[in-house]
Amino acid sequence: MSKIALITGGSGGIARTIATQAADAGYRVALVDLVAGQSDDLRIEHHVADVSDEAAVDTVLERLGAPLDLLVNAAATIRFGPLLERSPDDFRHVVDVNVCGTLIPALRAAPAMITRGSGVIVNLTSINAINPSPNTGAYPCSKAAVVALTQQMALEWGPLGLRVNSLAPGFIDAGMSNSTYADPRIRAERSAGVPVQRLGLAEDIAAATMFLASDEAAYIHGHHLVVDGGVSVSLLRQLRREA
Repeated sequence: MSKIALITGGSGGIARTIATQAADAGYRVALVDLVAGQSDDLRIEHHVADVSDEAAVDTVLERLGAPLDLLVNAAATIRFGPLLERSPDDFRHVVDVNVCGTLIPALRAAPAMITRGSGVIVNLTSINAINPSPNTGAYPCSKAAVVALTQQMALEWGPLGLRVNSLAPGFIDAGMSNSTYADPRIRAERSAGVPVQRLGLAEDIAAATMFLASDEAAYIHGHHLVVDGGVSVSLLRQLRREA
């Protein structure tokens, strides 16, 4: 019987690429998003659900009919603008999707995983979780919360057979950043600012996710893996100083 992977945030390029790599690895793959998805890959099932709605998540899990082997929480949203221009409702919405939308699928999937004694959860965060950006509203703090939530899941669920990690993408040319990198000037500036001299690809994040899901990562637990080409450790590279 094939292993089962559920991946949220199905309309984003990163989630779709993770789904493809999971299917390549032999998983039965279900993608979840707020809107009906479509793909040329007939191996991937598409389900419509609000990941912050417990009943909707339960419905998807019931349709799959067996415990998950892998849960990837990639669903996220952002509302740009200075904090002073963001309303409390904006803030609540981002936290609801990014934090509760990570917690709820994990809470609903974990009991069956625990009963079986195995399962892997990977929660996608962002380099904004460790390096906030101006004008990103609630997004950085919501992603930092997902890091702490992942650590708590790891602490409580590790002894019960689950393995839980988080993964922070950097400047990735996919998903919510597509419109940003459509500007050649921004694309060139961002690429030059990355120590490896290129933007990341959805494939980079998918490969790291599938590594965390694999047996090769069996002793990696409660870890926050940063996949950013070195951006998060490049502060001094950006500042001139005498040799």
